[in-house]
Amino acid sequence: MSTGYEYKVVQVREGLIGGKMSGDKLEKILNEHASSGWQLKAITAVEVKGRIGPGGVEGVLVTFERPRG
Repeated sequence: MSTGYEYKVVQVREGLIGGKMSGDKLEKILNEHASSGWQLKAITAVEVKGRIGPGGVEGVLVTFERPRG
């Protein structure tokens, strides 16, 4: 029997998916995690600190959930 849920948060920056947010590439991330039993829980827009300079870039936090088993 399941003992609750576990969660995974994936940070996706604009630069990591090629400029503007690409629906195709985000879909690929979702499908890759779904194949391991993860279900999309939420997508949150955030400003992610870049490695260079003080500014940030637009990005999303993708939260997945699956039953512990």
